[in-house]
Amino acid sequence: MTDHDTMLSPRTVDTIMARSGVQFGTSGARGQVAAMTDYVCHAYTTGFLQHLVDLGEFSPGMRVALAGDLRPSTPRIMTACAQAIRDMGGEVVNCGFVPTPALALYAFGQEIPSIMVTGSHIPDDRNGIKFYRPKGEVLKDDEAGMRGQIIESKPGTFAADGMLVSPEALPAEVDARTDYIQRYVHFFGPAALSGLHIGIYQHSAVGRDLLVSIVEALGGKGTPIGRATKFIPVDTEAIRPEDVDLARDWAKDYGFDAIISTDGDSDRPLLADHTGEWLRGDVLGVLCARAIRAQAVVTPVSSNTVLERSGAFARTARTRIGSPFVIAAMNDLLASGAAPVVGYEANGGFLLGSPLGSLSPLPTRDAVLPIMAVIIASRPGTIRDLLDSLPPRVTYSDRIQNFATEKSEAIFARLLEGGTQDQISRLDGIFGKVAGAITAIDVTDGIRMTTQSGAILHLRRSGNAPELRCYSESDTAEHAAAINREALAIVRDTLA
Repeated sequence: MTDHDTMLSPRTVDTIMARSGVQFGTSGARGQVAAMTDYVCHAYTTGFLQHLVDLGEFSPGMRVALAGDLRPSTPRIMTACAQAIRDMGGEVVNCGFVPTPALALYAFGQEIPSIMVTGSHIPDDRNGIKFYRPKGEVLKDDEAGMRGQIIESKPGTFAADGMLVSPEALPAEVDARTDYIQRYVHFFGPAALSGLHIGIYQHSAVGRDLLVSIVEALGGKGTPIGRATKFIPVDTEAIRPEDVDLARDWAKDYGFDAIISTDGDSDRPLLADHTGEWLRGDVLGVLCARAIRAQAVVTPVSSNTVLERSGAFARTARTRIGSPFVIAAMNDLLASGAAPVVGYEANGGFLLGSPLGSLSPLPTRDAVLPIMAVIIASRPGTIRDLLDSLPPRVTYSDRIQNFATEKSEAIFARLLEGGTQDQISRLDGIFGKVAGAITAIDVTDGIRMTTQSGAILHLRRSGNAPELRCYSESDTAEHAAAINREALAIVRDTLA
């Protein structure tokens, strides 16, 4: 059977996933751009909308919001998604190239489904599609519902290479930016950043100009820096050495009070203090939660344990990595009567589960709230003062790129053979010399090892790209970085 025959035959989304290699990751579908043909993207979108039909959340004539990031492949994928919306009888609402949280805010306000085309922080030879139900993210249970949907293509829709025969232009853009800006002006006030000079590291983030507008709408002076003409995969969990150097140089050259940025789809924040030192995302999450007086906080198992050590929160919960897991745990806390409920991830993305003053809940990753809340909370001092008020606990993360998922799974299977004591003994024999005797493990998501001294090593395969990630934690930045490097070297040189 040819690829063209396959497109004309009924297939489940699950089958299309297996054939194309475009899989669900920690948040949405991700894959190689070459594999994300128009047919595959159309099928994913069709499966999503058919699942919503089953839930009673979509019917012909309904509007569906669509947006994307600044990757070269994004416009083409948006066009394929739009065609699927039309073929399902929906009306395409083109929000253009805006941050993922801006799209979500717009769509939640309209109570309509939405789709974001983005690969987030991964290289631009890959891309992805993130789906939202009318009131929230697609969660893991929804993925199962989507995977079983049967997809049928009309003859003549796709060429033999899987591309649309007659791609249709997107409709004129609607404004999904203004409400997103005003959300923070209403909450913080138009003079919240008065007297502050903020550097905005723009690179290729889709929200790069929106950040400037927000800083200025809050009364600050915003200076764009580092704008790129080609896509740069900025990962807020594994900050590039060149970005570390750039921030320090900009701080010296401009005298900024802070430097801010985001990842590619602008849902994960980066914040540097007046010296140009980037904050870790999980520390930023704690500072934001404390600044807005959250009572219940959810974060993945990979985040810094300063959350619990700070003693600032009545209730905390730990989950697997990925916003769908964080949101599910936030929903459980809300159902128990806890409030305000927030969540954050090690990448810094912050999720607001409860109303907070004029802020409506936004249960998806947002970069603006943690950035602005922490800068404003630092006044009249500095961001460094806020950091110094926390217990001394530092996290570090790095990764081995181009590390096949199958290789990671094979390594983990070997390491986790036998019972818990067998596993601890085996891991201690391999990694004990790096951080100290391994005394406990947590396999909620990957392998998280705690040592006798309290240091932590956490190995996990990425859900978004062929990478093996290592998270480490200790009382000093130097030790956290050192044990991370040594652990990855063992994986690379001994276990792989």
